[in-house]
Amino acid sequence: MATSKGKATAGKKAAGKKSAVSKGRVSSARERLVAVKPSGGKEDSFFDLVHEVARQIPKGRVTSYGAIGAALGTRSSARMVGWAMNTCHLSLQPVPAHRVVNSLGLLTGRHHFNPPEKMQLLLEKEGIKVKDNKVVDFKKLFWDPSQEL
Repeated sequence: MATSKGKATAGKKAAGKKSAVSKGRVSSARERLVAVKPSGGKEDSFFDLVHEVARQIPKGRVTSYGAIGAALGTRSSARMVGWAMNTCHLSLQPVPAHRVVNSLGLLTGRHHFNPPEKMQLLLEKEGIKVKDNKVVDFKKLFWDPSQEL
């Protein structure tokens, strides 16, 4: 679409503050994504970005699907983060999927491990106590990726 420079500037001014605020949020999320993925390439998929965040979870700590989504600028995408974690076995680099639990600390992804008890065993190997498929002291062990990125 061909527009003159004056019309394009006028259009930006007409967009108002609301549009500028939303653009600010997008660029801030984009900056965080670049911080997560050193390549910063445009070919990076959401799943790859989720795997990158999961690789940053320290041993002996856990995070939630929603926290990963929020760190990537998509707060309401916990379910998509779950789908991404379900594909981590296809990743070229290891992804510590056992460190990602639901917002209550429940091992909801355990059914994707073979055998399902493996998720709990991996967490316990790192010093995390699990009782009735739930992380004990979840709030104490919770790692917030948005604070780290």
